[in-house]
Amino acid sequence: MPGLELCAELEIGIAGCGIAGLVSAILLSRAGHRVVLYDQMEAAAPVGSGLVLQKTGLTVLAVMGLQKAVENYGQRIDRLFGKAGQRPILDVRYGALKAPTYGVAIHRAALFHILYEAAKSAGVEFEFGRHVSGREEWKFVFETGEVSARFDLLVDALGVRSPLSGMTFKPLPYSALWATLDWDDEAGFDAHTLEQRYEQARKMVGVLPVGTLPDYPTAKATFFWSLKHQDFPRWQEEGLAHWKDEVEHIWPQTAPLLSQIKRPEQLTLARYTHHTLWRPYGKNIVAIGDSYHAASPQLGQGANMALLDAWALSYALGQSDNLQDALQSYHKLRRYHVRLYQIFAAAFTPVYQSDSRVLPILRDYLVPGIARIWPFQKLLATLVAGTVGRPLKRLKIE
Repeated sequence: MPGLELCAELEIGIAGCGIAGLVSAILLSRAGHRVVLYDQMEAAAPVGSGLVLQKTGLTVLAVMGLQKAVENYGQRIDRLFGKAGQRPILDVRYGALKAPTYGVAIHRAALFHILYEAAKSAGVEFEFGRHVSGREEWKFVFETGEVSARFDLLVDALGVRSPLSGMTFKPLPYSALWATLDWDDEAGFDAHTLEQRYEQARKMVGVLPVGTLPDYPTAKATFFWSLKHQDFPRWQEEGLAHWKDEVEHIWPQTAPLLSQIKRPEQLTLARYTHHTLWRPYGKNIVAIGDSYHAASPQLGQGANMALLDAWALSYALGQSDNLQDALQSYHKLRRYHVRLYQIFAAAFTPVYQSDSRVLPILRDYLVPGIARIWPFQKLLATLVAGTVGRPLKRLKIE
């Protein structure tokens, strides 16, 4: 991986064993730095459901030599399609782009397995059962009151609730319930499409084929349901039967998937926030992934942005022998693309998740017509692929 070797060997501590933390650990360890990764979980285990790796994230994984493994587990996605009633209001096809472009849907457990094994092979040291609650200059502080060894650089990959970022977690009104289910070939879903159904902007149900899990060859699907987090207690009180009737009313085709859900515990509530650090680095600390920027999942860019951040950090360290210059360079490499997609996420979210009555009407009548016009077909596909602003060119991996 050219361009990642210049900075002198550093002692680097990373907090957070998610996608951002693991990928940065792999890249920095391969570049010759000593890396120790801390996480509060007691043993290596993933958290979450499915996601879509886009052109940007897949390119980073390809340069790392991991794309083939990802595609072996995941499922190729060629289209995003959604309807409100009988009216198609979302139809994004990667084929609108000139270069062969597609997404790969994968369960977080499979992606975690690939990255964790690569990190161990790269020589990353892991310390689990370590809940990072703060820092003292060059050290992490743990919830127990203990402190870590001294590091030259601290990497904050703790996510949206990071105690290191200084940001307050303010949840967006709408959350989502997620479940991992067995894929049903007889249900009639397209195995290469992320499908969604909407009722105004208040209700949304989606089905995403995500391939297989380690040691579990049966194909899986990620099922999700939009829900205001303040309504979660009411959802629990009303019971599964009431909720299933509501989902089937919107999308009868989901009945075979819903039949697999026997207990409320099979569904996990995920809450989202929207924030951006204007300066994601300090004297000896840098934020990546959701610690740096977080948004609603409407554009599905979270994992891909984390991959770009991790590559940018490694690339910046490889271009300078001065740590502060490298961190400033990292910020310059990512700030334009981050701000651009934060704006897009903020603009799209109320169109698909809000209490507005006007926005969904405008969406349902304007978007289908606009989306059929050639320039907009390409623009939507570029937006979903994550390549607006050409971030890969800035990172020299286009």
